[in-house]
Order: sequence, then structure tokens, then C-alpha cells
Amino acid sequence: MHEMGIAMQVMDIAIASIPKDMEDVKVESVNLKVGKLAAVVPDSLTFCFDIIKKDTPLADADLKIEEIPVYARCKDCGFGWTILEPVFLCPECGGGALDIVSGRELEITSLELAD
Repeated sequence: MHEMGIAMQVMDIAIASIPKDMEDVKVESVNLKVGKLAAVVPDSLTFCFDIIKKDTPLADADLKIEEIPVYARCKDCGFGWTILEPVFLCPECGGGALDIVSGRELEITSLELAD
């Protein structure tokens, strides 16, 4: 399960992002964007994060995951659409030359700190 490795990296990056001059800071949430093509199972990632966050500044933090749909643009006709099924052909012209505009993201967008 590669979600454990991702959870560990998310935790390391989040902890490193806490300003050094803030002592005893409480992180309320870690916000992520995860694309549908990132091969990450959100429930598994949350489960792993909950296991490893104990005894860290993220101990009380929630992992909030925004799933990003796959959006493509046809290189032949320029049509753009959200891909909902595993068919990577342009619904407008039938072309198979696509640019994947979104759906591969795996990024921390923000940390929410308690007052």
C-alpha cells in the first residue's frame, strides 16, 4: 500500500511548513488536492495518516482531501471535457490525441492552524 509512504511524506512536509517561531502550535487540518489519476485511494490515505500522526504536531489534525476530476483537451479539435469513464477519446471528433489538463494532482494546498 503506497498510501503509507504518501502519508509519511505529507506529514513531513506539513510539519516542515509550520513556522519555526510558533511554539506548541495545533494543526487543525491538512488540506490536499488528489487527482483521480494519481492512483491514491483517499480512504486508505486518511487511514494511514491517522495512524502516523500520533505524537506529532499533527496529532489532532484532520486530513481533508479534495478529489480533482480528470479534465482533458483534444489536440485535434480543441474540445475540453471531464472524463468520467475510462475512455480517452474526444467525444466531439473521436480523436485520441489528448492533453490531460487536470487529474494527476497530489499536493498539499494548505494547513489550518488553531488560534
